[in-house]
Amino acid sequence: MRTILHSGKIYQEKGKFCEALLIEDGLIKKTGTSEQILKLYEDDTDIIDLMDSTVVPGFNDSHLHFYYHGVTMASVNVYGSTSIEEVIEKGIDFLLRHPEHKGYLWGRGWNQNQFTDDKRMLTKEDLDKISMDIPIVLGRACGHVAVCNSKALELANISEAFFVEGGEILVGMDGKPNGLFAENAIDLLECLKPHLTVEDVQRQIVQIARIANSRGITSVSTNDLHVGDENSDIIEQAYIRYTSNHPTIRINHQICYNTPEILKIRVAKGFNNTDFLRYGPLKIFTDGSLGARTALLKDVYADDPSTHGIACMTPQQIDEYVQVATESGMQVVAHAIGDGAMVNVLNAYGKVENLGKALRHGIIHCQITDHDILKHMSKLDVLALVQPIFLHADMHIVEDRVGKDLAFSSYAFKTMEDLKIHVSYGSDAPVEDFNVFEGIHCAVNRQDLKGYPPEGFNPKEKVDVFTAVDNYTIEGAYASFEENKKGRLITGHFADLIVLSDDIFTIPTHEIKDLRVLKTMVNGVFI
Repeated sequence: MRTILHSGKIYQEKGKFCEALLIEDGLIKKTGTSEQILKLYEDDTDIIDLMDSTVVPGFNDSHLHFYYHGVTMASVNVYGSTSIEEVIEKGIDFLLRHPEHKGYLWGRGWNQNQFTDDKRMLTKEDLDKISMDIPIVLGRACGHVAVCNSKALELANISEAFFVEGGEILVGMDGKPNGLFAENAIDLLECLKPHLTVEDVQRQIVQIARIANSRGITSVSTNDLHVGDENSDIIEQAYIRYTSNHPTIRINHQICYNTPEILKIRVAKGFNNTDFLRYGPLKIFTDGSLGARTALLKDVYADDPSTHGIACMTPQQIDEYVQVATESGMQVVAHAIGDGAMVNVLNAYGKVENLGKALRHGIIHCQITDHDILKHMSKLDVLALVQPIFLHADMHIVEDRVGKDLAFSSYAFKTMEDLKIHVSYGSDAPVEDFNVFEGIHCAVNRQDLKGYPPEGFNPKEKVDVFTAVDNYTIEGAYASFEENKKGRLITGHFADLIVLSDDIFTIPTHEIKDLRVLKTMVNGVFI
C-alpha cells in the first residue's frame, strides 16, 4: 500500500518540520516538500491532503497497565469522588445497573485527599453500605492500597492481621482487620476474582486499544504480566492473539517475575519479538505511593512521623533481581517513588554499572528526589520513566508529605533534562487517565488541570513543548530500544502518526490540554 500525505506541518525534531511524506508498506519512504513528494505519485498511490494540519509521531506511553486500565474502565469507577458518601453511591448505582456483577464487585479510583466530608481512608464499614452479600474490593487511585467489605474478608478467610512481607493488613480500634490492605498484602484478595478466559482478556484489550488510538497512542510499555501468578499465562496469550490479528497498538511488556528463579527459567526459554509485540524489561516494585504514604522515604513523613513508608522489597532482594536480570542481558525498570526507594535502586544499579548502562536500566516514577539522587542517575545513565500527570494531584499534598525543601527538588522534569537523563513520559493508567495532552500540560505548565497555580508549581522545572512531545515519542522508543524505527517521522521509521486539531507548538500553552486527535495512523493505515 502506497500513500502520500502532503500540505501539512509534520514534526520531525525540535525546530525541524517537513510538508509531506511518502509511505509504503507501513514505513516512511521519503520526506520533503509537498512538491517533491507529489512528484513520486504512481497509479496505486492514495493522496491525502493534510490541509495545513500539524502532524506528530504516534504517542508512546512509556509505562502503564494497559489491560488493567481496560478492566478499570469496565468496572465501578470511583475516580474523582469528592466524598465517602459519593463512593458508596457509585457502588450502589453500579450494582443496580450491572446485575451481572452480583457475584463480585471490583473498582478503583478513590483518593481520601479529595474527600470533603472526611479525609480518611475507606474501611470495610463504608463498603458494607454498598453490599454485605457479595465481596467488594475498591483500589485506591494509586493501586497501592485497597479496601474490601466484610464479605470479602470472610471469603478470603482473613479474620486477624498477620505479617506480610512488603505489605500490611491494617486494623481498626478493635485490633481486627478494617478492610484496608497495603502493597503486597493486596495480593491476599486475588482469590476473590472470577476466573479469566483468554477471550475475555482479548476483548478487553481490543476495547482499550480503540480508546488509546482515539487519544493518539500507538505504542505502550505495559506492566500486565506477573509471571508466576495464576492469570499471567491467560493475559499473555490474549496479547499474542491481539497482536496477531490486525493490531493498532504496539505492545512492549514490562514483566514482573514472582521469584528470581522464575525469571531465570523464562529467560532460558527465550522470547519471540515482533514489530507489534516485544518482551521488554524486568519490572520490580520497590515501594508504594505518595498519596497512600507507602512510598519509601529516607526520613519520616512530615505529616505522619510514625512512618517512612513501605519497602516492598529489601535492598538485598533488589540486588538479586538486578544481578540476575543483568547477567541474563535483560533491562530492568524499577518502580521507585520515594527518595529512600530511589537510593536502594540506584545502589543496586551501581553494582552492575557497566552492563547496566548498555541495558538501559531505568526507574519508573522518580517522584521524590534531591539533587544527589538525580546526579547519581545521570552518572549511571539510568532512564527516567515519569508521569507528569501525577503533578495534577500531588502538587496539593507533596509539601505536607515531605516538607518544603524536598518537595521543591521533586518532580524535577527540567533538571533531569539539564543532567542529560533520558526521560520518557507515560500515565501509569489506570492510576491516571492516559490523556497525553493532559500530561503535556502538566509538564509544560506545571499546573493541575484547573490551571492552578497560575505561575506553575515550582516553575523552574517547566519543560518546553518540543521536549514534552519528544518524551512522549522518541524517548519512549529509546526506553524500549526502538529509537531506530519509531518515534520520529523520518525515512525508515514506522508510519505511526497523528493529525492534531490545532498546532501544539504555537497555541497558548494553557490550551494544550484541550487538544484533540483528528486522525491516527498505525503502520501506514488511518484507523
